[in-house]
Amino acid sequence: MRPPLAPVPLRVRACRQETAEAVTLVLAAGEERTGFGQPGQFNMLAPLGIGEAAISLSGPPTSPDLEHTVRSVGAVSEALRRMRPGDWVGVRGPYGFGWPIDLARGQDVVLVAGGIGLAPLRPAIEMVLDERAAFGRVLLLYGARTPADRLFLADLERWRSRPDVDVAVSVDYAEPGWQGRVGFVTAMLPQLRVDPARTVAFACGPEVMMRAVATALQARGIRKSAIFLSMERNMKCGVGTCGHCQFGPYLVCRDGPVFAYDRLADLLPVREI
Repeated sequence: MRPPLAPVPLRVRACRQETAEAVTLVLAAGEERTGFGQPGQFNMLAPLGIGEAAISLSGPPTSPDLEHTVRSVGAVSEALRRMRPGDWVGVRGPYGFGWPIDLARGQDVVLVAGGIGLAPLRPAIEMVLDERAAFGRVLLLYGARTPADRLFLADLERWRSRPDVDVAVSVDYAEPGWQGRVGFVTAMLPQLRVDPARTVAFACGPEVMMRAVATALQARGIRKSAIFLSMERNMKCGVGTCGHCQFGPYLVCRDGPVFAYDRLADLLPVREI
């Protein structure tokens, strides 16, 4: 019997370069996979001899493989970014609470992503679109730093091509040839056409962005309890014992990473919490 915190070795089936700094690893889960878990949950990934990092699931829930999109920000994520097909990585999880898809059924759904924050939202987007008849209006707002920093370009085009979902993409800084929106993703929120009484919102990105998104959504009349944010913290154990990811009274790995905004509203403005 495998110890509960022992990683399962999985082989890298494929690597997709998303941006200059981000890659999607496709892991051949095979018989070791006990299930995808919930969109919004994360796994602990361990390149041999380097350490572990918490990386959100980013692939479609129906895929037989596991997908994780990694941006290089440190030694572990850089080792993951450099992996190639055939390499092995230790995996344990999934952990945490994900996006409340069931709560969103029958509601309009607003999904707001900034930068690498589109990765944890991608499984939720795919699940909502796979079960499209169960939801009201679906709106995806995505902001990237530059056009070259956009993730999942093929998916963005596929989602945009559907008549039953509204997709808007903006960049902070344009590049030559860019014909789309320029500006922060939050600038698109005042134009939302939704019924606030029947709207659920999911947001993921830098904390400063998520604070602004939550404020703008509340200004549109959407309740704090209907706004959900995915938090990132320095997780070490993933199971709520080491305390590295403490956020006020919460442990992000155990109580999150997805939280209703009414639980975070008083914590997010506090510096260095």
